[in-house]
Amino acid sequence: MVLFKRKPVQYVSTPTITDDDTEVWVIPQTGEVFTEYEVYLNRMDFYKQRRFICQITGHSGLNFFEALKSELAGAEEVEQAFPIALKGPILRRVQFQTISRIDNLVDLIYDEFKKDYYPGEVVMVHVVSGERLTGVVRDKTRFGNKVLPNGTISPAFSRYFVSLDNRPFEEAVVDDDHITRDRKIFTKQVLRSFIKKTVTREAWTGAPWLVKPDVAETYHIDTRVPQHLKYESHAAERKQKHQQKKNGPDFDGMVGVFPGNNPKLPELKPAPKSHKSKQLQGQLAKSKQPMTLNPTPQMPAQQHHRALPQHQFQAHGFYPNGNGMPPTNGQYANFHNSTFSFPPMQQLPIQPPPPPPIKYPIEDLQIAPRKEDVLKRPPLKFFSQDTPVTVEDHPAKDNGILMEAVGPLLETWDTLNVYCEIFKLDSFTFDDFVEAMQIHSEDVECELFVEIHCAALKLLADSESDGGKLQIQLPESDSDSEDEDDENDESAVQTPTPEPEPKPKGRATRSSLAKLEAEALKAEAQRSPTPEEKKLHLADEMLEDVDWLEKLRKRDFKNGGWEIVVVGLLYQLGKFPRFEKRCEELLQSLAPVDEDPSVETARLRYAGLDANVRIKILQIICMLTMETKAIRGFMEECSEQMTSFRKEKIKWQRDRKIALEELRLLNEEKKVLLPANTLPTEEPEAKVNGDTKMTTPEEPEAEEEDTVDTDDDIHQGRSLRRGNDRAAERQRKRELEQERREKAEAAAKMPKQSKQFTKLLKDIQKKQDTVKQCEEEIAVIDNDLREADCPRTRCLGKDRFWNRYYWFERNGMPYAGLPNSSTADAGYANGCLWVQGPDPLEREGYIDMPAAWQAEYRKQFDMSVPERKRAEEGATSVFDAKEWAYYDDAESVDGLLAWLDPRGVNELKLQKEVKLFEDKIKAHMIARREYLAPVPAASEEPSQDEGRKRVSARQTKAQHQARDATYRCLAWRNGMALEELGHLHSEQPRARRPTKKGAVAEEREVKGKKDRGRRDR
Repeated sequence: MVLFKRKPVQYVSTPTITDDDTEVWVIPQTGEVFTEYEVYLNRMDFYKQRRFICQITGHSGLNFFEALKSELAGAEEVEQAFPIALKGPILRRVQFQTISRIDNLVDLIYDEFKKDYYPGEVVMVHVVSGERLTGVVRDKTRFGNKVLPNGTISPAFSRYFVSLDNRPFEEAVVDDDHITRDRKIFTKQVLRSFIKKTVTREAWTGAPWLVKPDVAETYHIDTRVPQHLKYESHAAERKQKHQQKKNGPDFDGMVGVFPGNNPKLPELKPAPKSHKSKQLQGQLAKSKQPMTLNPTPQMPAQQHHRALPQHQFQAHGFYPNGNGMPPTNGQYANFHNSTFSFPPMQQLPIQPPPPPPIKYPIEDLQIAPRKEDVLKRPPLKFFSQDTPVTVEDHPAKDNGILMEAVGPLLETWDTLNVYCEIFKLDSFTFDDFVEAMQIHSEDVECELFVEIHCAALKLLADSESDGGKLQIQLPESDSDSEDEDDENDESAVQTPTPEPEPKPKGRATRSSLAKLEAEALKAEAQRSPTPEEKKLHLADEMLEDVDWLEKLRKRDFKNGGWEIVVVGLLYQLGKFPRFEKRCEELLQSLAPVDEDPSVETARLRYAGLDANVRIKILQIICMLTMETKAIRGFMEECSEQMTSFRKEKIKWQRDRKIALEELRLLNEEKKVLLPANTLPTEEPEAKVNGDTKMTTPEEPEAEEEDTVDTDDDIHQGRSLRRGNDRAAERQRKRELEQERREKAEAAAKMPKQSKQFTKLLKDIQKKQDTVKQCEEEIAVIDNDLREADCPRTRCLGKDRFWNRYYWFERNGMPYAGLPNSSTADAGYANGCLWVQGPDPLEREGYIDMPAAWQAEYRKQFDMSVPERKRAEEGATSVFDAKEWAYYDDAESVDGLLAWLDPRGVNELKLQKEVKLFEDKIKAHMIARREYLAPVPAASEEPSQDEGRKRVSARQTKAQHQARDATYRCLAWRNGMALEELGHLHSEQPRARRPTKKGAVAEEREVKGKKDRGRRDR
């Protein structure tokens, strides 16, 4: 039976269908019938969830049909493998068992039947001759234990009559010690599968195991459940126990005592009287019957509850006369023959059970906000000149970048750096990229800006030498469609189609024809001429004399070549409906209607283009590169590399686990041998007037030599050039000798360690080195996995208000960019922790909730979610996914970690990820600040000695020149393209030099032509 959440799946009952024409839907595997299509679809969706379990094999994570198929196959296998003779006895033993765990049940049944055999079972017997013969048990006799005359009990045993195979007229009579079965036939695994297949159990504590009805009928097993094993009896018993606990005697409420033999009684404190107690006293006094033991005065339940723990004795009614004094005649009542009647005790109100303790983590916004000392998130910084909230001292208020361009800017930079090996671009910092996008001067040619565009465009089409195939899908150009139309026109028959004349309705008369002609003239007059659409750009005219695709194939990017390629690409891409609006807006900036439509216009317009427009164009180009075979092939290659890295990591983890286990055993062995190989405790020597230093005869000579050396230093006369060097050499020799002497003394004091202990220490050191090597290799593989994880940018996590946090160096690239890039000395790639606002769906569902939900939240926490957001985020916030902010200092990272609450699901994951990369994030932030700091002027250069300490060796001459210049990004050079291609992307491929073999062949060909020319003469 297939299980869902460890319970058998219950099939839907078959509906009653009165009309035979009713349309129904059937699930063949279960036989369920549905009269409504929606119900059928919901049931199929339920069955397709991968949450079902095969009861026989125990396999989980299957959908219903896979689990059912597995269960049927397993049932058939168990049916064939399990011995038929054992089925009935085992099922009778399992029936009505109350062992809850099936493992314990299997162990019990296996131990009982391991040495027990039944008629019809195939067994092996050991005969007197020593042979092992196979046969079938024909009969079995069981002899119980008996008590011997000496009082001992003989164990029970069995006798088996076994019909031997291949000996039809022979039988063997054996006992328990001379009969066995094949080990593979009866095992715990097979027994477990058989029980799971044939037995079921209800889902309540103490429920018995029940053989399935069809199986029980086959093996004649009684299915009538005993009364004490039914759920009703179990529930009634539990209810009775609960009632007994609830109404049990309260011994603390019995506040009376019986009189003893001692006439002196303790001082009794009277309790408050009640009207009921007086009536009881009067009745008892009249009837001269013993009074009740301390009737408790009537009071509310709360007062009664408080009075019980005081244990104060009640004086009134203590003696039979009811006046609180002993009888005057000295006769006491016989309490043994008296009947005491206790008043009914008031029941305490049932207190509601305390709420269960909260198990963290929970939903972040379900954690109660702090009412006092609200910890606010560190203030955000914004990279754009327009901000969602008012910010004082805004550092980027004049940078010209809009908030809507920050997301595409980050996306483009990340794409170019993650796939820099495919683009053949040196990695570059985010700040250099932004600065390059902001250069608007025609006189300044930024290599970074040009190489980015040319490298991205080259991926869209192969070069002319490689066939010139277009790697992306574009709509057909107008020239192609016109050519096709011309061909169709030429092939078609040039026969004009006459325009049909309108036919009058009914019989044609002179008046009706005149009327039709008047209506046609009126319609022609009403038909207004279609105004020509106003042109927004002149991209079409700009591309009339220029084949942009041919320029792209030839890599002709100089003198406005790549700019006209961009114009052609946008113009062609604008024919797609989803790109039409965007491309029209961009082409208005590149090919305006008030300027000459030429290549030079495209170049000049792009040179002065606004940074926000450039970002949009580059985003479209980078998005198109994701469709190329080069990028997709790189993704697949990285995926394969990650698979191999994971396998290698598993291998190193396995080796580390083995080494750690071996190291643990060696350390335990070391603990055993350590007492015999430990240094004796040295007794401290007595000190007389401080520390007394024992000197050796050689030391005074050393002091004399030192004195001589000192005199040489003071002597003003002629001295040897190497005198100081010789003195230093003598001093070094004395120190080495002293060290050697101290080691010898320590070795003399140390007891000789056994060879076994010495070898053990060496083995421990080797294992420690092995563990260290494994951990280093695992760390390297983890970094390789991080760099190869390029298909998507992974965020660090989300906070309680569903803001996303990104550290773009997290995956897909080296932490600080390629180590051999021209700006690798910067020491960082992005250097900021970015914060993106919540997605619209998340904002609607968690922050801007409906009014009813906000009211419920306010009732619970005394504030709405937007109010909590304003209170806990402080003065700076982002409100949707198009808004970005960042942190760029270590103090903000520390403040963010302190603000995150690990009791929430989202913030627990975010805090864990930020702490994992905390050191790297802070180091890159510091490196960014140093890189962006202005270089001190030449007049303020430090002294020579200070300069050696302050000036970093990584600052190259090119960096100094660029940082001294107006633009820092001019220091970037595309070394990867020069190394792999031999030229920059903006330059045309150079003609390859002929190889030696090619030169020889060419020389022979030229010589052959000359010889043929001579012969022709």
